Amino acid sequence: MNYKTLGIDIGSTTVKIAILDENENLIFADYKRHFANIQETLADLLQEAFDQYGEMTLHPVITGSGGLTLANHLGVPFTQEVIAVSTSLQKLAPKTDVAIELGGEDAKIIYFENGNVEQRMNGICAGGTGSFIDQMASLLQTDATGLNEYAKDYKALYPIAARCGVFAKTDIQPLINDGATKPDLSASIFQAVVNQTISGLACGKPIRGHVAFLGGPLHFLSELRESFIRTLKLDGEHTIIPENSHLFAAIGSALNAKEDNSISLTEMKDRLRNSIKLDFEVERMEPLFASQEEYDAFANRQSSYKVKTGDLA
Repeated sequence: MNYKTLGIDIGSTTVKIAILDENENLIFADYKRHFANIQETLADLLQEAFDQYGEMTLHPVITGSGGLTLANHLGVPFTQEVIAVSTSLQKLAPKTDVAIELGGEDAKIIYFENGNVEQRMNGICAGGTGSFIDQMASLLQTDATGLNEYAKDYKALYPIAARCGVFAKTDIQPLINDGATKPDLSASIFQAVVNQTISGLACGKPIRGHVAFLGGPLHFLSELRESFIRTLKLDGEHTIIPENSHLFAAIGSALNAKEDNSISLTEMKDRLRNSIKLDFEVERMEPLFASQEEYDAFANRQSSYKVKTGDLA
């Protein structure tokens, strides 16, 4: 049985997997929203691979913001996201000088300069990321794809804040009330994301040379990419839109797989479905009431205190 490598990228909103053959060619890949049900979603993706290719022995590696806990429970090596993305870029788009990656809830700019890699990341706030775009789309009663279709016909751009969904709504609502068109609003939302990414992450450091666009939002939303290209004044030669750009972290982690760790596809699916109960990563406070009896006792005790009331009339 020949060995293959498996890269798993667990993001804040999606799970991506990539299976490479022994010649590092991509033979299976998929991308799915997990709606906080990470294990089940990953097991479903592995089942799809199994249905297509049958049993396989895999060298797995996990990456992504939600991947560390799962990697520990599965006993699978973990690689940092920037390393995974850098590995992919070096193999698939080696001319890249700067990579801009948008995820579901984070944004990154990675600079490659003479062998040095410098990463700027916004991981603490979802302003100007995929979930921000989803939120703004719902204001216009559509989804991210609908927003992209609208934006193709825009005539004017309005200034909209993107550092927070609350500020953006405050900017958008008056524009809707004033009769701004959906194409103009959609393009303005994308422009706001571009401004937020460039000003918030680059912090004045120029984005020059060959620029690669990665991550789900930039892969699926052509008009968002166009907004970046327009703002950065990039020509065709300096714009890199790789195939499978939404899977780069998964592909990169597969490229970082080591031969000493292997697992069969079935065993991995079984572990995900049956044996792992993920603990919460945060410390929880003790509940106020450990049982119904404790709550009832509290309610009885409190109900004995009554404020005197009288008839106001």
